[in-house]
Amino acid sequence: MCLKAIFNQDYKDFEVIIVDNKSTDATVAKAKAFNVKIVNIEEYLPGRALNIGISHSQGKFLCFLSGHCIPVDNSWLTNLMRNFNDEQAAGVYGRQEPMSSTSDVDKRDLLNLFGLDKKIQIRDSFFHNANSMIKRDIWEKVPFDEKVTNIEDRVWAAEVLKRGYKIIYEPEASVYHYHGVHQNNNPKRCYNVVKILESLSPRENKLDIQNMNVVALIPVKGNIQYLNDRPLIEYTIERCKQSKYVKRTFISTDNSQLAELTKTLGAEAPFLRPKELSSEFVDLEKVLQFSLESIEKLGIFPDILVVLEVTYPFRKKGLIDSMIEQLIEKGLDSVVPVKPEYRSCWINKDNHISRIDDGFMPRSVKEPLYLGTVGLACITHPVFIREGRRLGDKVGFVEIDDPCSSLEVRNTNDLELVEKIIPGWWKKNS
Repeated sequence: MCLKAIFNQDYKDFEVIIVDNKSTDATVAKAKAFNVKIVNIEEYLPGRALNIGISHSQGKFLCFLSGHCIPVDNSWLTNLMRNFNDEQAAGVYGRQEPMSSTSDVDKRDLLNLFGLDKKIQIRDSFFHNANSMIKRDIWEKVPFDEKVTNIEDRVWAAEVLKRGYKIIYEPEASVYHYHGVHQNNNPKRCYNVVKILESLSPRENKLDIQNMNVVALIPVKGNIQYLNDRPLIEYTIERCKQSKYVKRTFISTDNSQLAELTKTLGAEAPFLRPKELSSEFVDLEKVLQFSLESIEKLGIFPDILVVLEVTYPFRKKGLIDSMIEQLIEKGLDSVVPVKPEYRSCWINKDNHISRIDDGFMPRSVKEPLYLGTVGLACITHPVFIREGRRLGDKVGFVEIDDPCSSLEVRNTNDLELVEKIIPGWWKKNS
């Protein structure tokens, strides 16, 4: 149907070149029924495929049409070409309309993206090669990038706009497009597209952390514990006080004596949680939900939450701030500290033991597993706590290289070991 529509155009002076990348269906056989030239390529990258196809062509104008597209009417080619009466026009792209069989996701995108009004673009680099035309003499100066995996059209358009040319959107040159512009939101394709788009618009879209309300939340239950004659919780509060981003530190506890003690250590007026939230069967996420609600009832609304557990006293100075910075700089939902593990690892599920690491191989080529130490620090957004979880979907890692950082104080044996190490460690890392 695509080729039939092309050869029915009212403009007749053209050649058709099909670039085929080892197709295994009947596409090539069907194409040979028309007056076309077939060009075969071994490896597909969109820019390279286009450049190879162009190198086999003769025309002054180069028209690109996806095999999934069908021109809506016989004036499609004429309507593209007429825009080159403007000498500054480097490229023209046409409208794309969904078919009845197109998915709802792709229908939504096509109908929203390709409107009815003509546009002349002098800064906006949006351009779409599924239905487009460019000048050959401009392509000779600016060929398509042969390395990018996606949106070679946007990369090309950005370059010609820099050189003072225009891009034109012509809604009268319309085609039906089966699968739309986002490939049903394929995650890998989406990731690649975003990386390229960000490289085209390198402006730093980062929030100013100093203007954000960063709140630390420390959940703790039971009696006051001491480590080398200091309250165990003091080590955690001290790191919050040393942070350049944490504005306030709140304690959520079930012990009134501990609550009073933390006031003297520099925490905000703590709040006591219900006894049922201290049951060993209650998830910490429920405690955090209650704690966030209590903070917000005070009229304090965190932009970022720093969740810390007191059982981890070996928290390096600057760790909290470096994690907050990564959250903002990379646009993550949450950030957690991890320890890379290269040793052999197995999992026993329903009495079936299976190995989960890459097997026996040199460490230099082995992909590590990452052991999370979420209690050491978890940087996240309040929305996830409200939903009853600590982490969002887009999680970042900060690798911990200090062997002491993963040590916890949960029983007498832990305490005896930690008391021997922490004086020297704390002095070194103050």
